[in-house]
Amino acid sequence: MALFKWFFRLALLAITLIACASGYLYHLITSPITITEQQVFEVRSGDTAYSLGASLSEQGLIPHPVLTRVSAKLHPEWIPKVGQYAIEPNMTLLDVMALFDSGQSIFYTVTLLEGKTTQEFLAAMQAKGNIKMTLMGRSAEEISTALALDTPHPEGMFFANTYRYHKGDTDVSILKHANQLLDQTLTNLWETKAENLPYQSPYDALIMASIIEKETGVPEERPLIARVFISRLEKKMRLQTDPTVIYGLGENFDGNLTRKSLRSDTPYNTYKISGLPPTPIANVGREAIVAALNPGKTTALYFVAKGDGSHTFSDTLSQHNDAVRQYQFKRREDYRSTPENTK
Repeated sequence: MALFKWFFRLALLAITLIACASGYLYHLITSPITITEQQVFEVRSGDTAYSLGASLSEQGLIPHPVLTRVSAKLHPEWIPKVGQYAIEPNMTLLDVMALFDSGQSIFYTVTLLEGKTTQEFLAAMQAKGNIKMTLMGRSAEEISTALALDTPHPEGMFFANTYRYHKGDTDVSILKHANQLLDQTLTNLWETKAENLPYQSPYDALIMASIIEKETGVPEERPLIARVFISRLEKKMRLQTDPTVIYGLGENFDGNLTRKSLRSDTPYNTYKISGLPPTPIANVGREAIVAALNPGKTTALYFVAKGDGSHTFSDTLSQHNDAVRQYQFKRREDYRSTPENTK
């Protein structure tokens, strides 16, 4: 009988100790983590409940690694997803583990600007430092193949916009999103285009939009510039636009557009070819596409940059030559063809 009482007391003590320990552990995993500001924590590939606990403990977020194993036992269905997560003040360990399971990791943003080339888009992504770059240094055809584009030339096939991504996302995934958004926007706007435009396809309108984008320093002028170029096409006049020449020169362009440049034999030299160049010369946003498909009203056939980002428009070559003499041959020291901080 005395032995039975001894075992009973021992069992009761053990149960009491286990209950106290369990209660203490539960208290630890349900109490707010002692931080005063947001901390970024990264879940890596192959992380387990214990390795996460070790990392959280090393960063002073929890007192012991075993606590994450306790949390995992309470919710065995939770699976930590790879990514960077924002741990906020007053979150409990259970909250943190649930966050890891949710996959709601930190989003970053990259802005791909209107008027920039695909190579400039890639450079902007590389500059972020947390995007996995796979397309740098690859040819136009290789980029198109990697992105499964319908054209062998990727220029102009990406919508200029700000995109969200997670750390470690690839340039391919971001550009695929940009291409899908471009396709959707171009398709929708094509349905609202003005009548009797000189385009055979939406791709032609995209080429025109890229030229408009490169020529525009003041956004409000896009529709007028579009009308000038469309009128020239309708009259079988050459577009004679410098940005296409510069694009065709590629790395051979040294920043100085000369008479020799205007005589260059490239498919993009609109001083020598008729109609549109073979591809867009830059990536564009919605406004340039809208202008290409719904041009403004003007009888002008010429325009010249005034030096403050805007242009003066002329109906005749004589008027245009006068404007060229006024604004191009007597340039101010602060002359620029586009405004500062634009594109």
